[in-house]
Amino acid sequence: MKNIEIVRYQQRLDDLFEKVKDIPDFELQSHWARYLCVLVSGYLETSVRAIYSEYSNKRANRNVANYVSSGLERFQSPKMGNILDLTRAFSLQWAEELENVTEGELKESVDSIVANRHNIAHGRDSGISYARIREYYQNAIKVIELIEKQCS
Repeated sequence: MKNIEIVRYQQRLDDLFEKVKDIPDFELQSHWARYLCVLVSGYLETSVRAIYSEYSNKRANRNVANYVSSGLERFQSPKMGNILDLTRAFSLQWAEELENVTEGELKESVDSIVANRHNIAHGRDSGISYARIREYYQNAIKVIELIEKQCS
């Protein structure tokens, strides 16, 4: 069963992607693509935290789960390497599996989302297009689903 926080976040993103795709002005659509990139990065960060927090709440006693949830609040910059480091803290096997499955396009998409978000946040050019962020978002969903599957 999917985490309700992730489902809601994804629904909001899906709705926004649908609205932006119909914008006929490509320059305006490009501005929206940058905003979507920031939101997709937030989706990754929030989803990873939510999955592992929910996992610890179900598997550990309250004090341990509180400790884990508190530590997860410090998780930022959801590059694939950082996600793998966090996964490794829960299970070496999970991290190895996730690394193998995400190598290539999925890893590149996640890392590109975060790199573009950093550029956008610091006022640098990102060159992100609507089509590209939509592709990255679909790959980010796949990564989140893989993590969820490991924790179920």
